[in-house]
Amino acid sequence: MEFWSILGNSQQLDGGAMFGNAPKALWSRWIAPDAQNRIPLACRCLLAKDLDGRNVLFETGIGAFFEPSLRERYGVVEERHVLLDSLAEAGLSHEDIDAVVLSHLHFDHAGGLLAAWEQSQPPRLLFPNAAFVVGAAHWRRALQPHPRDRASFIPELPALLERSGRLERVEGEHSRTLGEAVRFHHSDGHTPGLMLAEVGGVVFCADLIPGRFWVHLPITMGYDRYPEQLIDEKHAFLDDKLARDVRLFFTHDHECALASATRDERGRYGTAGEQRELRGWRPASA
Repeated sequence: MEFWSILGNSQQLDGGAMFGNAPKALWSRWIAPDAQNRIPLACRCLLAKDLDGRNVLFETGIGAFFEPSLRERYGVVEERHVLLDSLAEAGLSHEDIDAVVLSHLHFDHAGGLLAAWEQSQPPRLLFPNAAFVVGAAHWRRALQPHPRDRASFIPELPALLERSGRLERVEGEHSRTLGEAVRFHHSDGHTPGLMLAEVGGVVFCADLIPGRFWVHLPITMGYDRYPEQLIDEKHAFLDDKLARDVRLFFTHDHECALASATRDERGRYGTAGEQRELRGWRPASA
């Protein structure tokens, strides 16, 4: 099995929103904002090539489905569908993907499922040969979102996934599609039913820990539904990954794809062994 960090379309979002109640004097030391207070964010996916003979893509990034005015509103940087270019660099097309695992269905994680926007054309699913794997609890949330996060979902996407006939909703630690090779952890602090995939000694942290700087326990996002619960979940999650030497894969950190968790003598979490990208990286446990 090989791991590839696959870049999707990138974003620029308000730094204050991304760092919640942390003061700008703190977070601006980690990521410098621009004149509009925006910080750069990746929408990074993880590709596992030859996972039990299959190509499995963990998330799809934000994609290029937004029409131009919405693309500007949500800070999407590129007009083209960057995910497709990144897959090509790994020697694949979207048609070669056998399964897509979605931690949740917010547009910056699932938008890449859709073809790039075209005038007067309805949304259209890519990945014609892939199973779509999503957590059952989050699926229910996507069907009936709260007004607080309704704008984070793509209204047409659930019906498109249902009509594909290739949707699996996961209830527990393992899926029918991927079997024992992938273990799922579940979290509710960011959004109900967030599903975190662990494979080959690497865990896809999604929006529980978007990047290195959110490893610090008090740091949460303004987008998190239940910040105090998220902190408790993050504490238990990091202790487990430290105990088992599971590495962290970050979706939104624009400079780091993979790192190991650390904890100092005062109990503060951090990271070490940062890797900016993965290109055919083979995990020791594969």
